[in-house]
Amino acid sequence: MSILIGIGIVTTVTTFYLGRKGWHALHKAVGITPGVLIYQDDYAPLSLVTLSWEQLNLNKKHLKSLSDQQLRQLKRIDNKVSSYQAYQAALQAQHKTPAITEAQFVLNKMLQTRLPDMLASHHHFISFNTNDNGARHEKKLEADALLQKMLDNIEQRLDELLAQIEGQHLQDLRVMDRYIDSHDQ
Repeated sequence: MSILIGIGIVTTVTTFYLGRKGWHALHKAVGITPGVLIYQDDYAPLSLVTLSWEQLNLNKKHLKSLSDQQLRQLKRIDNKVSSYQAYQAALQAQHKTPAITEAQFVLNKMLQTRLPDMLASHHHFISFNTNDNGARHEKKLEADALLQKMLDNIEQRLDELLAQIEGQHLQDLRVMDRYIDSHDQ
């Protein structure tokens, strides 16, 4: 009798385990994560209501006239600035104060002052109503192109700065490795 109860328990546990594994495999095959209640489509248009910024201080009213691509680019810029700020905070926690370079100063000025000003100017231009539709369309294209050029410039500067930091740390590791190798012999 105890053998039958043992076999029943093992069968039940095995069935439950395999069923659960199959359920998770099915979800993984169709791209759904079990246990996640909110599905986020990475390609769905961004909503200004739910959009939040970690580092950038931007007026949401000025973002209404931006395309989804530009909002995504601003979000990428915000994430990169967040990574850079985390690096700066880690240096301060180690009681290291790095000298600020001209590139860092210019980038900071662009992020803190010029980007919000440019977004405000773009928003005011787009919301300004004139009757001349032909010339207005050309001016709108020019305004969009200028804003896109600035966003690309800021993102490129951030990429270069982060790559420079990464390269410096890799170089530091190489120097430490050479030092250790030279003292092992």
